[in-house]
Order: sequence, then C-alpha cells, then structure tokens
Amino acid sequence: MNTCNFVIFGLLLLIAHVRSIMWYLEPNHSKCFREEIQANVLVSGEYHVSEVQGQKVDYVVRDSKGHILAQKQDIPHGKSGKFSFVTEVYDNFEICFESHVAKNQRGIKQEISLNIKRDLEAKSYESLGEASKLKPVEVELKRLEELSKIIVDDFSRMRKSEEEMRNTNESTNARVLYFSIFSMCCLLGLATWQVFYLRRYFRAKKLIE
Repeated sequence: MNTCNFVIFGLLLLIAHVRSIMWYLEPNHSKCFREEIQANVLVSGEYHVSEVQGQKVDYVVRDSKGHILAQKQDIPHGKSGKFSFVTEVYDNFEICFESHVAKNQRGIKQEISLNIKRDLEAKSYESLGEASKLKPVEVELKRLEELSKIIVDDFSRMRKSEEEMRNTNESTNARVLYFSIFSMCCLLGLATWQVFYLRRYFRAKKLIE
C-alpha cells in the first residue's frame, strides 16, 4: 500500500463513524449513551431487543436541551427497528433504552444490540441511484464527492479549533505574564513598606539612630 492509499484509508476510517454495541438491560433500569456530533450530520440507528414475555422496552433520542429527535414506546419483543435524524447544531446527543416490568412479575435481563451510523455510512446510495436512475459509476462519483466535502469540512473544523486553541493559549500566556508582573510589584511594594516600617519602629525604640 503506497502512501497515498494509506492516507485515503486513514481518512475513510476517521469519517466512517460506525458504533456497534451489545449489552444486557436490567429490569426496570435504563441505559444511556451520549456522543458529540457536528451540525448537519445524518445519523441512523438499528436496534434489536431480545424477546422476554411481559417486559417492555422504550427508547428515546434527545439533544442536550431535552428535545426528542426519535422515540418509540413498547418495542415489540424480539423485533428490530430503525431510527434516523439530522443534527441541526453541534451538540451532545443521547439515546436511552428503558425497561419496564410489572410489579407482580420477576423481570430478567434483556439483550439489546445497537448499531449507530453517521455521515456516509448512514446514507443508502443504492436507493439514491435507483431513485435518480444513476449508473453505478455515477453513484460512486456522488459518494466520493460527498466524501471529499466531508474531508474538507473536517479540515476546516480542525483549523478553526487549532486557531481557537492558539488564541486561548496566547491569551492565557499574556494574562499569566501580567499577573506575574503585578505580583512582583506587590511583593516589591510590600518589602519596601516593611523596610520603612521597621526602620521607624527601631528608631522609635531608639535601637538605631
């Protein structure tokens, strides 16, 4: 693998945001996952809940302000489902699964699997090609075009973050310098005052002339 292909492969790994996880949800408990996502990003998810009679599982997707982006109550036992949404702003998003068991029933753990996709991984280019009657080469070119746009946007965000961190670092250094100068002036002033005070005190006690 040459250098160019290695760089492209690394960028694809960074951009293809896929999160897969499986866990056991305790009865009458909830499990939440949080993640920071940039603005204007398509997010899709697929989930599967194991079958347990008499137990209910709900899920809800919220942003940091509590706005509900996707929700489903009483997921059918042993069924799979999907959800999707597009982020409007850069924010923290969370998805929570909650188990409900009747008071007169002894609950058991349920197996839940969740697969989260973002950006290009969340888009179905095959369906897009069929709807727009595009050739396979045209579909691939469109995917590469969007991939290039994502790469450019990521570099722009990194450049902006680097500038913000540099400005913060320079501002912090300037404040530390001014504080150090102020501290030195205070120490010099205090030392001078102590010298004059002790000199007057010793003269009052006639210890020095």
